[in-house]
Amino acid sequence: MPRGSKDKYTTAQKRKAAAIESGYEERGIPEDEARARAWATVNKQSGGGKRAGGSGSETSASQKANARKDSARQAAASRRGETHPSRPLESQSKQELLRMARARHISGRSTMRKDELISALKTAS
Repeated sequence: MPRGSKDKYTTAQKRKAAAIESGYEERGIPEDEARARAWATVNKQSGGGKRAGGSGSETSASQKANARKDSARQAAASRRGETHPSRPLESQSKQELLRMARARHISGRSTMRKDELISALKTAS
């Protein structure tokens, strides 16, 4: 038999439990057992009652959408070998410099040290 209050559950979770419970009762399972199985199923599927707060609860949908767009834009620029214009070459990692050198078809880049990559990228610009 289920224990505790169901006040922390959303209305959708309560509806789902009621629908599951009625399905079990139609199959001839006793009411107490059907109720227990229904709430166990709801808990398994949704992790229990609704939570107060949590990760991302204060972030609006538009902020999330903008963050996804920015992330995608940065990833695409990185694949193309582009960097943010405000970041000087000296502050970038060797891997970033190698990507840029690859995009600009600089030969011998794989054997270059970081300072050599920087000078090669500056002359190639």
